[in-house]
Amino acid sequence: MRIEEAGLPGLKILEPARFGDARGFFSESWNQRRMQEHGIDLDFVQDNHSLSSEVGTLRGLHFQSPPHAQAKLVRCGRGRLFDVAVDIRKGSPTYGKWFGTELSFDNGLQLLIPAGFLHGFITREPDTEIIYKCTDYYAPECDGAVAWDSCDIDWGFEGTPMLSDKDAAAPKLADFDSPFTYEASA
Repeated sequence: MRIEEAGLPGLKILEPARFGDARGFFSESWNQRRMQEHGIDLDFVQDNHSLSSEVGTLRGLHFQSPPHAQAKLVRCGRGRLFDVAVDIRKGSPTYGKWFGTELSFDNGLQLLIPAGFLHGFITREPDTEIIYKCTDYYAPECDGAVAWDSCDIDWGFEGTPMLSDKDAAAPKLADFDSPFTYEASA
């Protein structure tokens, strides 16, 4: 497993090894012991899987606030998507900054997103699946969103993306009072 920093404190790109032959491949997408050896100590409690049928489906920018904040490990099970994380930790030197990367079935990359970040993605192929692990259970009372077009993200998409009603009505980042606080590593 190759692990690299993604330009914002705590955000990481993981590239699991794939072992292939004429039948296909095998890949270990998560191994808690190996992650702990790299300083990543997370207990995942829930796995989510969603399908977006249309190119240009945008989901996000979402977060779950304390006391049920979630770190996420995101990967693409089928198709291709542009995955984005935005730092919303008050006091962070990178508050409001974003990082995006393409996740696809073909490249096998994963994005590890700590609590305190917004998360969203836009699909690049039809019938794209996203699969992600979470460190806390879904809590509707802690569910939140910020407007997808308020963080100066270059989504690499022309036109109007397909949004949910929730995402279309989300407040802009400039009007958002983040419940997260940055804690610098010792």
